[in-house]
Amino acid sequence: MFTKNIVSLTTDNLIEHIAVLQDERGLFPSFRHNPTIFYRRPDTNIFFTATTVFTLQSLQSLVSPGTQQVINQISERARLAYPLFRNKDGLNTYNFWPTRPSQHFSNGYVFRHFEHFRIPDDIDDTAMVYLTTKPTPDDCLWLKHKLGQHANGSQQYRIRNTYPDYRYLSAYSTWFGKHMGVDFDACALSNILFFLYQYDLPRNQHDADSLVYLRSVVESGRYVSEPFRCAPHYARASLIIYHLARLMAAFDIPELDAVRPRLIADGHQQLSNVRNRVEQMMLSTALLRLGEIIPELPVDGIEQDFDRFHFFIAGLLTAYEQPWLRRFADRPLMQMRWQCEAHCWALVAEYLALLKKNKE
Repeated sequence: MFTKNIVSLTTDNLIEHIAVLQDERGLFPSFRHNPTIFYRRPDTNIFFTATTVFTLQSLQSLVSPGTQQVINQISERARLAYPLFRNKDGLNTYNFWPTRPSQHFSNGYVFRHFEHFRIPDDIDDTAMVYLTTKPTPDDCLWLKHKLGQHANGSQQYRIRNTYPDYRYLSAYSTWFGKHMGVDFDACALSNILFFLYQYDLPRNQHDADSLVYLRSVVESGRYVSEPFRCAPHYARASLIIYHLARLMAAFDIPELDAVRPRLIADGHQQLSNVRNRVEQMMLSTALLRLGEIIPELPVDGIEQDFDRFHFFIAGLLTAYEQPWLRRFADRPLMQMRWQCEAHCWALVAEYLALLKKNKE
């Protein structure tokens, strides 16, 4: 699956290689799989393309002028693909899969025939698209209002699949759909808050409660002991640490200052436990962003770890609110895992760029 045609593993060379992986539509190929049932399919989604572009754009000031141009070219090509994933009714929210017509579980044989697996637009993909384009102030304010319409407690909907002490937080839900249950995900919340801070949008109770959720899952240790319940679409403590560190490094957020020591301690603990080198680099990146000095990791042959790394999952039972079904939602059998070579290389490039910056 993974090939390497790179002269040396430097940030500039990796970004040039990532550009080669982008297809004619502007998308980076990815795959969904479930090794338990020997399932594997190519997947057409916007998430990995937008997330990869976002990661690369964050490195603009750390790379050569020539590589900055490569990142700009990658970004422009990706933007051409974004309209394929825009809301089916023309609103300015975005879906994981193409929308007109719907291509949920693209390139599949079974799941694409069931409406249950046709998901609504979500805050994660929408945040990444807005963060990698140049939305107008009116577009940003519209999205801010739209987020509030689907937050917990709006339209008389209350979250049911979280801890009892979070059920009355008016935090943002992952989903924009009218008939989808409210869902809290620490990583998705980190991304939408990144958008809100990036464009300096007015704060409200939804923002405050979203920060309360993020702070509490860390302070309580729940994000380590039960990461699936805290971030059901990422489901690993390392990924929650990565997203929170990225948010906290970019903006001054006093509400999260208290959890910095816990994130650092847990980041070091996770780094000593995980064996996949991509995940190790992701944790190292998070710790560098939190101001830590860390041992340098070997990168030669790291592509051998790509096929054992996943950044995102879809729980086939996550959308159900019935407790007896959700008991099985975190089982590997009930999860699809997504992999993307370009995004893996972007994570490696990010680590190398921040490591070099830290040495200067």
